Amino acid sequence: MIKKKKWKDEVYAVGQYISMSAHKARKVIDQIRGRSYEETLMILEFMPYRACYPIFKLIYSAAANASHNRDFNKADLIIWKAEVNKGTTIKKLKPRARGRSYLIKKPTCHITIVLRDIYYYYDYYYDDDYETMIRNMKNPYYDPNA
Repeated sequence: MIKKKKWKDEVYAVGQYISMSAHKARKVIDQIRGRSYEETLMILEFMPYRACYPIFKLIYSAAANASHNRDFNKADLIIWKAEVNKGTTIKKLKPRARGRSYLIKKPTCHITIVLRDIYYYYDYYYDDDYETMIRNMKNPYYDPNA
């Protein structure tokens, strides 16, 4: 088992065995990574993909965790990390003509959403340069601890 390093300004929600391919879920996740909570909900509501609804539910759940467990304001949350991993493939046999069978493969995926409070991050790492902070947060290779 791998232990994750927990930050005190981070909350997360994990959805496991969601029945869709990881590739289709990643197409939506790439659009919302690094955005604010409210902007993400608006984007997901109007995107025409089937993957949007489970991701919407996960982000909503992570925000509820943030407000209930850590007393964070939902307006101050950003999507810090969003990742999609491939899950197991459900295999079913469909009967075909002449006693044969046909294998149906249904892929699953695991989605992890990590939200972070923007003001805690802002106060801790920066003095007064808000634009630099936002630019660094959208850079996927930026590590604030380096």
